[in-house]
Amino acid sequence: MSSSPLNSDHLNVNEIFTSVQGEGTRAGMPCLFIRLQGCRLRCVWCDTPYALDHRQQERLMTPEDVYAEVEKAGIRFVEFTGGEPLEQPAVLPVMQQLCDRGYTVAVETGGHVDVSSVDPRVICIVDVKCPDSKMSSLNRLENLDALRPHDEVKFVIASRADYEYAREVVQRYDLERRVAAVLMSCVFDALAFVTLVEWILEDKLDVRFQLQMHKFIWSPQTRGV
Repeated sequence: MSSSPLNSDHLNVNEIFTSVQGEGTRAGMPCLFIRLQGCRLRCVWCDTPYALDHRQQERLMTPEDVYAEVEKAGIRFVEFTGGEPLEQPAVLPVMQQLCDRGYTVAVETGGHVDVSSVDPRVICIVDVKCPDSKMSSLNRLENLDALRPHDEVKFVIASRADYEYAREVVQRYDLERRVAAVLMSCVFDALAFVTLVEWILEDKLDVRFQLQMHKFIWSPQTRGV
């Protein structure tokens, strides 16, 4: 196939797997994950570097291929992740169709791509990049104004500077009141869990501290979970 999945109706899929949701308000729930290939960001702590290169064609799937995989899995909660799923425009009608078919659909996005075209029934989980990621200058903070009450915002924190940045964004955009959850987690093995919890309690932030559940069930290096 000569056309790129970025400008066709095909999706460049890195992997599809069933697991439990490891983060957010649905942590612990069975979930079908569809990981798309490619991301323009290069966060220093990225835990899926194998899914970053757009030039790497993995499994090219039509929308019908995706629907068949979802139906076969038999799980009603579907999350698109990456990479960066919203860098492949073909994902938008696929998510819409899955909503039409009665699935609960979420998309985890790095926050540098406009979310305004995402079907309003889809749960947007926006990962706002903090300074230690080296990608905070690429945050599209206008996305935070477009979020709905069922959406979630996530901050992955490696240092006190990251925490203070996250706290300022939460307060500036009134996120505690406007979205379903503001999520804060530590860069794995970079910041002690108790330290972040103490900062949150000291500031009385109405946010949710979270652990990446899947990294405790399986080894942090395990793929497809």
